[in-house]
Amino acid sequence: MSINLIDLIKGQLGSATVSQAATQLGESESGISKAISALLPAVVGGFANSNTQSELFSTVKEAASSGILSNVLGNLNGTDSIVSKILSLIFGDGDKLAAITNAVSSYAGIKTESTNSLLNLVTGSTAGTLGKYAIDNNLDVSSFGNLLSDQKGLLTSLLPAGFSFASLGLGNWFGAVDAEPINVIPEPLQTPLADINPVTPITEEPVIADTPKPVVTETPKVDVTRSGTTHEIVSDNSGGGSIWKWLLPLLLLLLLGWFFWKQCDKKAEPAAVTTVDSTAVVVDSTNTTGDTVSTTRETLVVTLPSGKTLQAYKGGIEDQIVTFLKSDDYKNSTEAQLKDKWFNFDNLNFEFGKAVLTPESQVQLDNLKLILAEFPDAKIKIGAYTDKKGDESVNLKLSGERAGVVKSALKSAQVIEAEGYGSKFAKVPAEATDKERESDRKTAVRFTK
Repeated sequence: MSINLIDLIKGQLGSATVSQAATQLGESESGISKAISALLPAVVGGFANSNTQSELFSTVKEAASSGILSNVLGNLNGTDSIVSKILSLIFGDGDKLAAITNAVSSYAGIKTESTNSLLNLVTGSTAGTLGKYAIDNNLDVSSFGNLLSDQKGLLTSLLPAGFSFASLGLGNWFGAVDAEPINVIPEPLQTPLADINPVTPITEEPVIADTPKPVVTETPKVDVTRSGTTHEIVSDNSGGGSIWKWLLPLLLLLLLGWFFWKQCDKKAEPAAVTTVDSTAVVVDSTNTTGDTVSTTRETLVVTLPSGKTLQAYKGGIEDQIVTFLKSDDYKNSTEAQLKDKWFNFDNLNFEFGKAVLTPESQVQLDNLKLILAEFPDAKIKIGAYTDKKGDESVNLKLSGERAGVVKSALKSAQVIEAEGYGSKFAKVPAEATDKERESDRKTAVRFTK
């Protein structure tokens, strides 16, 4: 089963990361978002097309083990030696890097220095995610290379509409030629159409002046296809060799192709980097961090009883809890009924293999603090869970530590208990894919009376 690693990487580059990067770099969020959406396929394409797979494999595992995902914004300053090494491995000389950053800067409307910083950010997030996945799934160099090759087919659709790397010579990075728009036409004729006469085709051998030349009625014509390839159109000379017999159909074909390309281009959407949020699957096996799941989500303003508001996602934990606390279901529920009603955190992550919360998790913790303050009679319990992968006793210990960390972070007397359940309630087999097991890894809260 092929996994979409790009979605996992985008989980590290959510709206919170975009907003903080824009603040640090002094750029607009829309510009940062556009730049990331163009840099991500370039970086993943660089990984997939690198000629140093063995060294790249060991380096990304080193990046994951160093905890590079615990502070992705730290890569903006470009001081991480691992990121610099990876950029050298996937892009080689500085000329290619300069060409990429210049193209992306022009497309996104931001400074070249800002694009260089974002390139470090995207490369660090990609390296950490790839390394983590390789470690979690015990990949070797060969399977790592195959995994990267599988991603090529996803890269073309990831490129933002109206942006292409073909002019930089990177078209073949994306599993096929990165085609320019179909409304490319042949180079303009140097002679007015009215003065064009049948000419002799150019041959491999030089033409000697005194050698009789064979008469050819038309120059071979070339048709430009959607993918950017060409093929020769054989001319029909039976009707007298008029240029319009081949030129008019060719022009009509190009016009028709341009029309269909424009229609397809209208439907293409940029990679929605700003709407991809890092969602939490915070408890897992001992050698994993909280995994991330890429989702497109609708933002929502949650209004509390006092009139205060907080930013959240529609259907997220904040939205669910406030709706529940305002309902008669909560008021009339017994302890037995509340025991089975859990609310999963969806924007909470931990550092690699540790019970240490990542900075972006603070947003959801602060929201939950505000909600508890609005409902002073409400009391909650924290529960943390793992999947079945790894040693059961170690999983139980780690889940308990992480549940305790969430309780301490909330600093509220309304949190009366925190417990780790390990893999006790996991349903997906340990040998299943990481994607399939992610539903078992979670941290949640429930209310109690």
